[in-house]
Amino acid sequence: MRARLLAALAAGCTAALLAACAARPGPEAAAPGAGGAAAVPAVETLAPGAYLLPGRHAVWDAAHTRVANTGFIVGSRCAAVIDSGGSPQHGRELLAALRRVTPLPVCYLINTHVHPDHVMGNGAFATANGGKAPQVVGHLKLAAALAARTPYYLRALQREGATEIPERIAPPTLAVADRMELDLGGRSLELRAWPTAHTDADLTVLDTTSGTLWLGDLAFDGHLPVLDGKLQGWLQVLDALGRESARRAVPGHGRVMAAWPADLQPTVDYLAGLRREVEAALGKGLSLTETLEATRLPGQWQLAEDFHRRNLTTAYAELEWAR
Repeated sequence: MRARLLAALAAGCTAALLAACAARPGPEAAAPGAGGAAAVPAVETLAPGAYLLPGRHAVWDAAHTRVANTGFIVGSRCAAVIDSGGSPQHGRELLAALRRVTPLPVCYLINTHVHPDHVMGNGAFATANGGKAPQVVGHLKLAAALAARTPYYLRALQREGATEIPERIAPPTLAVADRMELDLGGRSLELRAWPTAHTDADLTVLDTTSGTLWLGDLAFDGHLPVLDGKLQGWLQVLDALGRESARRAVPGHGRVMAAWPADLQPTVDYLAGLRREVEAALGKGLSLTETLEATRLPGQWQLAEDFHRRNLTTAYAELEWAR
């Protein structure tokens, strides 16, 4: 089942399709039907007014949808949600957790990039404010990326036998071309749209009050980074990102990064090693098939068996073209 989902997503998107987490646990608890009561999971308080709902360590599929880190930030006027999760149920759980903290309206739903484990819950917020939807905020290129990929995401879930499949994924109503500031009432969020890196629609969010920087999947903790954009671009973005001022950072998957920017280094090291491996193969005149056959999986990363060869394929195409 998992293999069919990965193949379908790869066919509709790119060789390295979606972010994933570490070892695969048993299936999640059965989700209630659409409109059913959502469970209220525990959230972590990162700082006053800043909350994290950690993702589980699993590959995103119909049975394992709460795999990405999501959260919310509360000001004096309203709240902002950072990513909606991998399913409508994940989105409802996140909204229920938010409502445990505050009755304030949700002004903004911010999507950090296009992958399904971060956007499939968008519809859960459509009636979050007494029937009024929040503004959906994303990178300038997010709308086009969602339009291209959503049909493949939904068809893959149908083949997997998902119990609940959204009709659509709410696209952004507010696009970030470079930088943007959002006011939550006594609390501002600084959004930055990045050039193509992990994907072509990566967005970061800095909560200036707490110094918490939400990275999306521009950095990974504990499991293999997934290349679905440009290798060279990602390394350049990470170099610039490391100069951003923050007290802590939240990756799209994994533990909160308390040692900033030092905790970026494992992602940088993996991507730099990937570049060296491909450049060495090209220098020897190896074909892609020969390169894949010769590779050794990086043992320090989880999910390397799932994604390292996919990353090699994407990097090989990019670097071969650049020669």
